[in-house]
Amino acid sequence: MALIDDFNLAVSKSKELTKRPSNEELLELYGLYKQATEGDVNEPKPMGFDFKAIAKYSAWESKKGIEKEKAMQDYINLMKTLQEHYS
Repeated sequence: MALIDDFNLAVSKSKELTKRPSNEELLELYGLYKQATEGDVNEPKPMGFDFKAIAKYSAWESKKGIEKEKAMQDYINLMKTLQEHYS
């Protein structure tokens, strides 16, 4: 299977977890997903009291410079771990 197919499968499986991962794990998934699909952060940092948006931005920004293929593989690997713990 090609990397993109494995990545898309992992993304679909992320919606099938029977238990909710921790906020840190969800933010890690989000950052890897955005890096894999869009590359380096390309929007301004949210301001004010929207802490959820700021956390998501920071998770994505923390992946800056990681190549899309590596972000995809890291996402796949993280999902395998999450499936073991939350399925």
